[in-house]
Amino acid sequence: MRAARKPGNPQDARPGRRGECWGGAAGKAPLRARHPRPREAPVTAAGAPAAPFPRAAAATPEGPGTRRSRQGPYMNDHKALILDEVRKYHQDVQTSGEFVPGVTEIWPTGAVHDVEDRVALVEAALDLRVAAGSRARRFESVFARKIKRRKALLTNSGSSANLLIVSALTSQKLGDMRLRPGDEVITVAAAFPTTVNPILQNGLVPVFVDVELGTYNPTVEAVERAIGPKTRAIMIAHTVGNPFPVAEMAQLAAEHDLFLIEDNCDALGSKYDGEPTGTFGDMASISFYPAHHMTMGEGGCVVTSNLAFARIVESLRDWGRDCWCEPGESNTCLKRFSYQMGTLPEGYDHKYIYSHVGYNLKITELQAALGLSQLDKIDDFCAARRRNWRRLREGLDGVPHLVLPEATPRSDPSWYGFVLTVDPQAPFGAKELVDFLEDRRIGTRRLFAGNIIRHPAYTDREYRIVGELTNTDVITTQTFHIGVYPGLTDEMIDYVVSSIKEFVRARG
Repeated sequence: MRAARKPGNPQDARPGRRGECWGGAAGKAPLRARHPRPREAPVTAAGAPAAPFPRAAAATPEGPGTRRSRQGPYMNDHKALILDEVRKYHQDVQTSGEFVPGVTEIWPTGAVHDVEDRVALVEAALDLRVAAGSRARRFESVFARKIKRRKALLTNSGSSANLLIVSALTSQKLGDMRLRPGDEVITVAAAFPTTVNPILQNGLVPVFVDVELGTYNPTVEAVERAIGPKTRAIMIAHTVGNPFPVAEMAQLAAEHDLFLIEDNCDALGSKYDGEPTGTFGDMASISFYPAHHMTMGEGGCVVTSNLAFARIVESLRDWGRDCWCEPGESNTCLKRFSYQMGTLPEGYDHKYIYSHVGYNLKITELQAALGLSQLDKIDDFCAARRRNWRRLREGLDGVPHLVLPEATPRSDPSWYGFVLTVDPQAPFGAKELVDFLEDRRIGTRRLFAGNIIRHPAYTDREYRIVGELTNTDVITTQTFHIGVYPGLTDEMIDYVVSSIKEFVRARG
């Protein structure tokens, strides 16, 4: 059994509970709570950088023919001309947008880009700072404030964010509280694979519970029944943007001394009890894949208010190194050649000391540039998703043989998709409806993996099931989702509604 934690124990890294973990093992370099960062460029009142983002080898001096750009370094007339041409190009390649029912593709997911996104990418390319730099740091700072967390750490995908979170909780830096091989993590079987995979990849044992049809989330009672002597954490996604009862789940985790991980990849902008999802647990993941609420092309983020966890995640993301210098920086700590760690000789270069078995899961500066531009529009994106979801929900209300989605009580979802389940007793199956919609160019997607343990990848894996996975199996055969992303028009939504009604009426 693990030793009970006492109030004030410095080993306890739970934010807002007992304290934070800054101490290391005896004789080892401490886990630093705060560390110096390279000085940021000053910003204008509008928040735009007032100095070059990268320290270019030949930064353009101010003078005649130069001006500031919104994201990048000094802009001379040549650069301004290029970006003006990019804006013209954007207008040239825009399609008419005319919707032709049955001909125009209605995508179930997708990204929405405007001229500023295109300009941001080209401007970043012109600056030729390829590795993550000031734009990435600015995004992390702005995004952390927006989601009400102390730290946001960019990574190359939401899947990598989940991997970093679970791996961080196995770190030796956490002492007795760390997760160890064989420990159990409660999750759901109706899941996306990379919510479950990091549990297995770290030698932990997933414990699967069923979900409810309609919300597609587990109840607190189902999770509580799954808690056993080896349970150490809960890791659940807010399914298609619909929050699970996360406040109650956080309370349950605290009562049983468990970590709570929110997979928030589908739920950026969702709220529970008026607070953003991703802010209730110890850590949360975000995805910036094109199908999600905003995009960097590929990208993700770990958010947390626990600085100890954040430092471990940063180390794991950046090769496992102990050093926290940004690329191109050296000796930020002012004692680069003064450390003695492990059995290395004293004074070994801290830039090449590794405290974790890590990865390289960083993003590029171009991705961050797109992310900054998209972040300006995230509130509008979320509003459009809610509006499209409501239009579908109102249009399909009362249609027989369909289980329509329901928001979790006390939540305000920022929807990823509109989930439909065909009643198993209906005179038709989900496949027939999906085929009908696809023939009309209405895109559909399954609810991710359905019952994940029925896939060949998990045949020989160790896991535990609590209760029956009845609804999860129904989801596997009878559930799919259609789109609500901001690129859809009212005309498209109405065509989807009329098509579903026509199908059901013909077979009813």
